[in-house]
Amino acid sequence: VQLQASGGGLVQAGGSLRLSCVASGSIVSIRNVAWYRQAPGKQRELVAQILSGGATKYASSVQGRFTISRLGTKNTYLQMNNLKPEDTAVYYCYAENQNYRNYWGQGTLVTVSS
Repeated sequence: VQLQASGGGLVQAGGSLRLSCVASGSIVSIRNVAWYRQAPGKQRELVAQILSGGATKYASSVQGRFTISRLGTKNTYLQMNNLKPEDTAVYYCYAENQNYRNYWGQGTLVTVSS
């Protein structure tokens, strides 16, 4: 499975961005997908997750502002509204297959200016 993330960029505080992740390869084996982020000097953290059954989970810091969605097994999105400077990070898409193997996209940079 290969993951290609896109949609990052520079936005002012309060603005919105939509990240996209396109999967290729053995996509029928994908079960769970998620978005992680890593800010400079910080550890990578889970932002949002969507399980194969449709249940979602969000970091408390983005709850109510970000929405993860999935279209089939190929496309995953992260709608980010009311962005804050502390949301600045490289965002990575993530997928887990039916054998619990993990896959990571290359990351897309989101910069939120104050």
